[in-house]
Amino acid sequence: MERQRKIEDWLGGLYPGRSFNLTPASADASFRRYFRAGFDDGTSRVVMDAPPQREDCRPWLHVQRLFHDAGVHVPEVLATDLAQGFQLLSDLGAATYLAAFNADNTVGLYRDAVDALIRIQLASRPQQLPPYDRALLQRELDLFPDWYVAQHLKLTLTDTQRTTLATAFEKILAVNLAEPQVYVHRDYHSRNLMVTAPNPGIIDFQDAVYGPLSYDLVSLFKDAYVEWPEELVLDWIVRYWEKARQAGLPVRADFADFYRDYEWMGVQRHIKVLGIFARLCHRDGKDGYLKDMPLVAKHLRAACERYRDLGPLLKLLDELDGRQAQVGYTF
Repeated sequence: MERQRKIEDWLGGLYPGRSFNLTPASADASFRRYFRAGFDDGTSRVVMDAPPQREDCRPWLHVQRLFHDAGVHVPEVLATDLAQGFQLLSDLGAATYLAAFNADNTVGLYRDAVDALIRIQLASRPQQLPPYDRALLQRELDLFPDWYVAQHLKLTLTDTQRTTLATAFEKILAVNLAEPQVYVHRDYHSRNLMVTAPNPGIIDFQDAVYGPLSYDLVSLFKDAYVEWPEELVLDWIVRYWEKARQAGLPVRADFADFYRDYEWMGVQRHIKVLGIFARLCHRDGKDGYLKDMPLVAKHLRAACERYRDLGPLLKLLDELDGRQAQVGYTF
């Protein structure tokens, strides 16, 4: 309540004599919170509350400018108070892709998301964002044994299992790091894309990096929160690949090679996300993400089943899940 009173005082100073109503808008997996300020003339703004001792607003502001200059729809920055950790933003509404999906709009929404993603990628320049390098990718993978296995499953890996996991991680990283590099939102999915005009509105981009080209496509189509038929997703990926090639992005010339990059990038992301969801639950008390783990695990297993080099990882997943070892994996 103290933070909310400070926000009200700050807004009162920005809009003297105006009345407004402040209501919670959303919260994300970090310490950020968002409030919607509804004003007496019917307009609204969004306040980002990022306590400075917990969050640094400057990366968000830097990425906002990069993405804005790329020609995509991100919140406009109307006022900033870095000392208090407040940002006043234009309101992109409350309709996320996830909430808005229906039988009639899904193809169009994903088409818009792909077009926006390509604009972001075309604007990419080195040294504008932190590198999505081996160290960061490895730290993300390590969330799996540290949080998913040890804290969530309450299991201790044997020496053999640790070796299997380390070998799999090296193979995954080798594929990930060989990809062309672009701007990477890092959470480009149905909860961070808003139905707006122009569409989509893009939020929660403060952790953007410069890294593998297929990463955001994985976030979009191997979403942790919604599942689509595999043949439909494949069609969407082909359409992205064709548009990206026409736009001059450095995608692989052979679609099979591009799709392998995409699948292996997905393996890295799903391993990471299982670790993150476990950490959110067991460290931060946010257990709402547990219900999304089965879909993430399903995505992970499906990719591992397709590639011989990931067979040992699939066998390890079986062991961790308590499944009976399968005979004759399909690689």
